[in-house]
Amino acid sequence: MDELPIDFDHPAVRDYLALVRLQVLTPLSLLINIATVIICAFVVNPSLSTVSREYPTAVSPRPAVVAVYFAALYVGQIGYCLLLVLARKPETKATLIKGVGFPLVLANWIMAFWAISWVLRGFIAATVFQGLLILLLLYSNINLLVYHAPTTKRPLDIALIHAPVRFFLVWPLMLMFAESLFLALGMYKPSNPYGYPQPEMPMSYVWPAFGVVLGTNFLGLLVVVLRRDIVWAVASTWLCVALWAEPGKSDYIQITAIIFTALHPLALVLAYVHHYFFRGGREGHVRLEGEEAALDRYSPNNASGERGNGAGPRRGNGEGEAPRGPREVDAQAVWG
Repeated sequence: MDELPIDFDHPAVRDYLALVRLQVLTPLSLLINIATVIICAFVVNPSLSTVSREYPTAVSPRPAVVAVYFAALYVGQIGYCLLLVLARKPETKATLIKGVGFPLVLANWIMAFWAISWVLRGFIAATVFQGLLILLLLYSNINLLVYHAPTTKRPLDIALIHAPVRFFLVWPLMLMFAESLFLALGMYKPSNPYGYPQPEMPMSYVWPAFGVVLGTNFLGLLVVVLRRDIVWAVASTWLCVALWAEPGKSDYIQITAIIFTALHPLALVLAYVHHYFFRGGREGHVRLEGEEAALDRYSPNNASGERGNGAGPRRGNGEGEAPRGPREVDAQAVWG
């Protein structure tokens, strides 16, 4: 290896090797995830849904609705793997390597381990796996939003990178971690599998569940309003439907879930209406009379960098030069 005429410390070489590793490990981890969940859902006994019905909590969802959610999640991840192989734009490759990277690979493995621990009724281990899943996916989503923000110039990046990773995060954050935690703490009432009606939960179990449902959905509502996040709105609405569609829920949980089922899409529509009609969107901003002339004084085309009648400091870096914007920092050069 030392005799090869390749500089393995060069940033471009390291990025290429990282992309190759992801092209192998990400589809493999997704295959393990899908195979494990399918086996635990349809082959083994008790299955994932049977355990959920045998140990109902105040936040247990409808298994059939969650199964459809899983199917949509897997379709999105398959698209992510295809983009991982077919990507040609440097920005898309950087988003795949540095924006998402190996946390998604680990998340797929952890989800497979969660499915196994769930059918084995290892609820403490299932809670730990759900917590790790949230941490990994939260890291990837923050990394994507801060350093590789979605842009309409690359719609495939939004549809096949940002959307599946965010869709993956909402499931444990808003629903599954809470159910696993309640089971680990013994906050459930055992029943026969698929037995109806489900046993009535004591209020000591209902109030914490009500707080979780209200708090997580309020947090999701803030994300939908502030970021006009379509993916989060769809995922949150879907999980709310999974809650109230399961019979035997307390009225506090059921009514709260129904209210937020209507609030999430409504908040998304109102956020877009407010942005485009009251704030003018990105390009339709209405300028007041006289504002345009004031803005021209600070425009990049004004090479003198003057303020008003010539007063104020020059903004250029030399004679007749245009103002200089913030310079991008090369992370590889800084950190090595």
